[in-house]
Amino acid sequence: MNSNPGKLTLLSQIFMTFLKIGPVTFGGGYAMIPLIEKEVVERRGWVKTKDITDIFAVAESVPGAIAINSATFIGYRLAGVSGAIAAMIGVMLPTFFIVVLLSLFFLQVQDHPKVEAAFVAIRATIVALITYAAIKIGKTAAVDKTTVALIGLTVGIMYFVHIHPVLLIIGGGLTGIGIIALKQKLGMKVDLEQEDNAPFKYSDYYIGDGI
Repeated sequence: MNSNPGKLTLLSQIFMTFLKIGPVTFGGGYAMIPLIEKEVVERRGWVKTKDITDIFAVAESVPGAIAINSATFIGYRLAGVSGAIAAMIGVMLPTFFIVVLLSLFFLQVQDHPKVEAAFVAIRATIVALITYAAIKIGKTAAVDKTTVALIGLTVGIMYFVHIHPVLLIIGGGLTGIGIIALKQKLGMKVDLEQEDNAPFKYSDYYIGDGI
């Protein structure tokens, strides 16, 4: 009997957390990554930084938008199927209504000089958000010289060869398995993750707090 109110509270927190992320993020899922990390990792302490990296990798490798997939995976991890539904609805709902409202009048104002100027600035901000997310996640992914080299190689392949990201993720996984097996066979030290000693802080908040 006592677990029901606790779960309902958690579900409402999951829903409200992702509800506040959706409407303030421009530029799609990748630009949403820093906010998801800030709310889920730094504020709530629901997931560790090293685990959120794996969640983003899985979310990218399956069909669908990375933001919705990430929210669904995080919600499921926290509260099962009901948590996944709460997170998915939370992240989708504001975007749905915003798109509907924009579609009513955007075509009439898209050529307005102030609107064009605003979108130029928004695009620049999106680049900054994605870069920030890459740096934060990169710190958890670069655990040794091998992973640093793999990151550089993957960036080069994406830039020059234009291989589909799913194939790169699958190739990265297979490469990782092969590298670990080779290191173990040679008796070399294997570092699978960095130490994360930073304590997680939890403080409740209302919509809009911290954004």
